Amino acid sequence: MIRATGIVVFVVAALAIGAGPAWAQHPAHPPPARAASEQTPAEAQDHTQHQHGAKELPPFIPPITDEDRKAAFPQDLGGHAVHDGALNYFVLFDQLEWQSVAGGTGLNVDTRGWVGGDRNRLWFRGEGDGEDGRVGEAEAHALYGRQIARWWDVVAGVRQDFQPGPSRTWAAIGIQGLAPYWFEVEATAYVGAAGRTHARLEVEYELLMTNRLVLQPLVEAEIFGKSDPERGIGAGLSTTDAGFRLRYEVRRELAPYVGVVWRNRWGKTADSVRAAGEDPGGARFVTGVRLWF
Repeated sequence: MIRATGIVVFVVAALAIGAGPAWAQHPAHPPPARAASEQTPAEAQDHTQHQHGAKELPPFIPPITDEDRKAAFPQDLGGHAVHDGALNYFVLFDQLEWQSVAGGTGLNVDTRGWVGGDRNRLWFRGEGDGEDGRVGEAEAHALYGRQIARWWDVVAGVRQDFQPGPSRTWAAIGIQGLAPYWFEVEATAYVGAAGRTHARLEVEYELLMTNRLVLQPLVEAEIFGKSDPERGIGAGLSTTDAGFRLRYEVRRELAPYVGVVWRNRWGKTADSVRAAGEDPGGARFVTGVRLWF
């Protein structure tokens, strides 16, 4: 009996000794905090840092002022509202240029733009070129675009060809956007009268040489499902354009450029061009201006 009582006393004493430091660290009734007027500067600083989780700044960093906060968070950040009913627009003349062609000179225009909101937009595209004062090719698109992912839109609408030969109207559907590694992709399929089909793929990239000097490689290919002799187009791979333009951005909205483009016609389309006494392919020196608003 005496032995059991001794064991109990020993266990209680051990628990009391082990819990003593915890009681000392967390008293049941901590002393009341001193008033702000009674605190020393060091105590006030520690109290403020404890409340805000901040660290003391080095002496060479000035304290933040109200003017700094206003500059970092201005009332009007510019730009347009996001995910609301605001109507916005964008117009880009990607190519507005003069070209040197075999035996003469030519002009080339490639423009596109949109009007609408953040997800639903009305897109337009226009392309045309000419040589020695006569129109070579001319077409226009009117498309409805719907955003389906962060960088991608699906478009659908109509395309009207004006030149060369008789006019053609096409139903159009495609996808456009920014692929991984910042490649801009535009792929469109067309269906026309008499079972005509057509596909166009355009890929371009912008390589920043400096903050203002930009190299823009571009590749475009066109494929037709059936021949159209009235317009000098053969079935299969018809035309490819590959080249680059080096521009200097005086402003982001205004950039003169120079470049070289290789245009080639293939298959039956090349045969039609040769029959007309023209060269189906070759290099062109181009110079122009790129602008948007």
